[in-house]
Amino acid sequence: MAAGKEIRGKIKSVENTKKITKAMEMVAASKMRKAQERMRSARPYSEKIRTVSAHLAQANPEYTHPFLVKHEKSKKIGIIVITTDKGLCGGLNTNVLRQVTNRMKEFEAAGNKVELVTMGNKGFGFMNRIGAKVVAHYVNMGDTPHLEHLIGPVKVLLDSYDDEQLDAVYICYTRFINTMKQEPVFEQLLPLTADKMEPVNSYSWDYLYEPDAKSVIDELLLRYAEALVYQAVVENMASEQAARMVAMKAATDNAGSVIGELKLIYNKTRQAAITKELSEIVAGAAAV
Repeated sequence: MAAGKEIRGKIKSVENTKKITKAMEMVAASKMRKAQERMRSARPYSEKIRTVSAHLAQANPEYTHPFLVKHEKSKKIGIIVITTDKGLCGGLNTNVLRQVTNRMKEFEAAGNKVELVTMGNKGFGFMNRIGAKVVAHYVNMGDTPHLEHLIGPVKVLLDSYDDEQLDAVYICYTRFINTMKQEPVFEQLLPLTADKMEPVNSYSWDYLYEPDAKSVIDELLLRYAEALVYQAVVENMASEQAARMVAMKAATDNAGSVIGELKLIYNKTRQAAITKELSEIVAGAAAV
C-alpha cells in the first residue's frame, strides 16, 4: 500500500493548506470591514476640501497656484504607484502594474521621461526589476496608513512640479467598488483638472483671507493634493483585503475539491489492493 500511503500524505498536506487559507480568508474579512470604514470616513473630507479648494481658486482669480498651471517644458512625467506590501490578493497588483507600464511606454514614446514614487513592496520591487527610475518609495505601510508617513515620498513629486521640473503628475491605484469588484485607476493629480476643481454650486463665495490669499490658497491646495493621495491609499487597502478574501475563499474551495478527488483515488486504490489479495487467496486455495 505504498501508493495509498503517498495519497494519504497528499490529503493531509492539502487539508493543512485548506486550514491556512480558511484562516487567511477570515482575517481578510475582518480587516476588510475596518478598511471600508476608514475609506468611507475619508471620503467626506476629500469631497469637502475639494469644494473649498474650488471656491477659493475661483474667488481669487488674480492669484494662480502653481498646482493649477499646466507645464510643457521639462518633458518629464511623475507617477505615484500604489500597490500592496503583501501578495495573495489575486490580480490586484498585476492589473495596476500593467496599466502603469502601458502608460509609461506611451509617455516614453512621446519623448517624455518618467519618474516614479512607489508605495508598497510589490510596486517598488517590480519597478526596480524593470529598471524604472524610482525617486522615492514607502513600504511596510501596515493596516492603518498615516498621512504624516505618506507626505514625504509624495512631496518629492509635488516640489518637482512646483519647480516646473515635471509637466504632470499622475496617480495609479485600485478603486474599491464592492467586495467582488475592484478596478485599477490611472488619473491625473497635477495640474489639478477642471473636473476635480469644478465647484458643486454654480455661485461663487467671497472670502476674507488671513494672513493673505496666497498663504491660504498655497496651504489649502497642498493639503488637497495630500488628501487625494491618502484617499487613494485607503481605497487601495480596502481593495486589497476584499481581493485577498475572495482569493483565499477560492483557494479554500479548490482545496476541498482536491481533497475529494484524492479521497476517491485513495478508495479506488485501496479497493483494488483488497480485490487483488482476495484473488490471490482464492487462486491459491483452488490450486491446493
